[in-house]
Amino acid sequence: MRCPFCGHMESQVKDSRPSEDGAAIRRRRLCPECGGRFTTFERVQLRELTIVKRSGRRSPFDREKLVRSISIATRKRPVDPERVERMVNGIVRQLESQGETELPSSAVGEMVMKALKSLDDVAYVRYASVYRDFRETSDFAKFLGAEGLSDVAEDEL
Repeated sequence: MRCPFCGHMESQVKDSRPSEDGAAIRRRRLCPECGGRFTTFERVQLRELTIVKRSGRRSPFDREKLVRSISIATRKRPVDPERVERMVNGIVRQLESQGETELPSSAVGEMVMKALKSLDDVAYVRYASVYRDFRETSDFAKFLGAEGLSDVAEDEL
């Protein structure tokens, strides 16, 4: 494993243990060149997934991009980070188990929206506003009415 501090190609594993949810192996590493310490996580990857964007462009699936988008939606919300991590793991497992190597971005977006709806209504609406490209306040009103979320306080949005 390359050292993120000095770029040395080798590092020593000092400690390995499963992560909290058991979906990854956490490794503490030491660079013999600069003495820097860092942590890596190893996850099982069943297959390489490619996301097909609306424009037709293809890009490799990036778990961290998924985590970032969900983190933005849940920012300043009373949502436990462990629940978010479990949600992301569940979405990734669903994507990998579909048997397809190329998946439309809309499938990923719908999975995220479904998972967020059960996690936090406000985060769900935040994510939907970007995913569905809301332009005006009337777009929010239509969405909230159609989703049965009219009880979500306006000041929370």
